[in-house]
Amino acid sequence: MKRKVLITGITGQDGSYLAEFLLTKGYQVYGMIRRSSTENFERINPILNRIDLIQGDLLDQLSLVHLIKHLRPQEIYNLAAQSFVPTSFTQPILTGQFTALGVSRMLEAIRLVDKKIRFYQASSSEMFGHVETSIQNEKTPLKPRNPYGAAKTYGHWMCHIYREGYGIFAVSGILFNHESPKRGKEFVSRRISYGVAKIKLGLAERLTLGNLKARRDWGFAGDYVKAMWLMLQQNRPDDYVIATGKSHSVEDFVRTAFAYVGLSWKKYVRIDPKLLRPTELYSLCGDASKARKKLGWKPEMKFEELVRLMVDEDLIKLSHEKK
Repeated sequence: MKRKVLITGITGQDGSYLAEFLLTKGYQVYGMIRRSSTENFERINPILNRIDLIQGDLLDQLSLVHLIKHLRPQEIYNLAAQSFVPTSFTQPILTGQFTALGVSRMLEAIRLVDKKIRFYQASSSEMFGHVETSIQNEKTPLKPRNPYGAAKTYGHWMCHIYREGYGIFAVSGILFNHESPKRGKEFVSRRISYGVAKIKLGLAERLTLGNLKARRDWGFAGDYVKAMWLMLQQNRPDDYVIATGKSHSVEDFVRTAFAYVGLSWKKYVRIDPKLLRPTELYSLCGDASKARKKLGWKPEMKFEELVRLMVDEDLIKLSHEKK
């Protein structure tokens, strides 16, 4: 009999990559979706006939209890969240309800229904916030500087509490920035790749951005979902930083993307102060040596390859739309 897995946030970047990966491992994949007339299935369209979608809501405790009772999955991956940092400043309460309390509701449902279920929580490098070290690992203090990071920190510690207090196999993957052609256009990486493609095709004259000096540890989402699965296959639950260990600035991303299509970035990029965050994280870089040693995981796609992949995919999409 196939192992059952439940993924919240299956329609997002990570959820779609994870679903594809777990199908190759022989899982019966269920995706939790909210009741909505505007649900976007674009990212999972290629696998829609191979997965099952079921309604549930991180804001509704009873819906989670009923869903888990009905499915009885062996593994749950909680990837659903309000995950766009700028929005967390304008909608901090909603961010807390989904990104923080949603974790508690899911863990409580597991405690009530079946404590043998293995639970993965999508933690974030945004939890580190105001960093005091040049590179961050599992022992780095958490000092979030935005509502999203604070909400993720709450969920992260709730995993510890349910792990230690109730014996639930709850792990947290502290993932640094991970991108792909499936990234939403509101995120800076996709804003850049999409903007560069539009300029190259003559569909735009400039690209507007915020802080070019911010530095991030950027990896490929397709690599990172493999680490999520590996965490739930271990004998003991634990937390792991997942990162490349290499930091690049937003300007590096911009320069690489424009150079790839043979253009000079300085000619097209404009800075808009409105795109700056109220509190900025200037440098994040992860130490994934624990994941390398205990999980046998390492990133496969290099930064330059990632940028080229994203630009290529946006060039293809926009070329089709242009016809």
